[in-house]
Amino acid sequence: MTSTINHPLNRKLRMALIGGGGEGFFGRVHALAAGLDQRAELVAGAFSSDPEKSRLAAAAFGVAAPRGYGSYRELIEIEARLPPERRVDFITIATPNHTHFEIAQAALKAGFHVVCEKPLTNDLDQAHELARSVARSGTVFVLAHGYSGYPLVRQAREMIAAGELGQVHAVRVAYLQGGLWGIDPGQPASRAAWKADPAKAGPSGTLADIGTHAFHLLRFTTGLKPQAISATLARFHAARPLDDYGHVVLRCGGGELATITVSQVTHGRLNDLSLEVDGNRGSLQWRQIEPDRLVVRRHSQPVQIHERNRRTAYSDTVRAACRLPGGHPEGVLEALANVYGDGFDAMIRHASGSSADAGPVIHPTVADGVEGVYFVQLCLTSHGELGTWKPWQLPSRGRQHDQ
Repeated sequence: MTSTINHPLNRKLRMALIGGGGEGFFGRVHALAAGLDQRAELVAGAFSSDPEKSRLAAAAFGVAAPRGYGSYRELIEIEARLPPERRVDFITIATPNHTHFEIAQAALKAGFHVVCEKPLTNDLDQAHELARSVARSGTVFVLAHGYSGYPLVRQAREMIAAGELGQVHAVRVAYLQGGLWGIDPGQPASRAAWKADPAKAGPSGTLADIGTHAFHLLRFTTGLKPQAISATLARFHAARPLDDYGHVVLRCGGGELATITVSQVTHGRLNDLSLEVDGNRGSLQWRQIEPDRLVVRRHSQPVQIHERNRRTAYSDTVRAACRLPGGHPEGVLEALANVYGDGFDAMIRHASGSSADAGPVIHPTVADGVEGVYFVQLCLTSHGELGTWKPWQLPSRGRQHDQ
């Protein structure tokens, strides 16, 4: 990625990671993605809710022992007291869903920038409160919808906005996994056991876990806003007490129709995320299993294959999201690194005294997080009423929700 020089800092941003210890894997993904372009380094962390395990994990993450803290509270309290030339610049939250609100609130009140895993919270009131806290603090808040960082996802977004598909009339997003079949009912899961506990995972399972990604991908690429939602969810596997399959239909403001299908019980599917968009002048298709290919079709014309290549990228924004020439695969780590890079740009604007959103904001924000929580809530309500259409009544994004 063609990265912005960390001016006026002229140094790497300092990162703290909360979570990521034990058998969880995505905390380490965050650490790798944040440091991929040499714009940030992990210098502190609270890697487990068990103080001893957290301190032991520090060495595995390359963090000096004094900054391997026993809890997130200890981390935030001590780091906030350090002089500016030593304290961390941002805190990444990679913990179970039910902890996001309290950790993010504490970090924002202490003046730290935040990168947070999704869903933002398990509760809509808490999501709105976080949005207000971001506005009050003036800090940068990045929601970790890493799939928005893929170069060809960004190219799809720009092609749609430029009208290359004409008037969009239908969108289909599917996110299919089969990992639940690897868990025997009654046996403890090797990792992410908290996802089987509604008190920690929240009122939704698969819909909150991967459906929020699918919904954000739809919104990010097309800009379509739901007008009403109908959802039908199901639980087919006994390993978890929450939904593991679902269909969502969205009626959008211009008469467009969209569908989202999510599953964690589809045998043989590992992480199969796909996007299809239909317009009156053409259609496009993107799949994460082939992230460097974007397929565009038009009636009676040859199929067009757009391949990721920074030399022939659609725009400077897409070109900046590419690190290697075409033919050298780039994947989920690089995509998440692009989201981090967008957040770093905003953090550096903040450090220079300008508004964090003075430049283009392409990374997912706290407003996206609020939308995701509301999406889950509305789907659960619709499902509980046998798929009844529920109007989308979340107010339009105001400046208080944008960072």
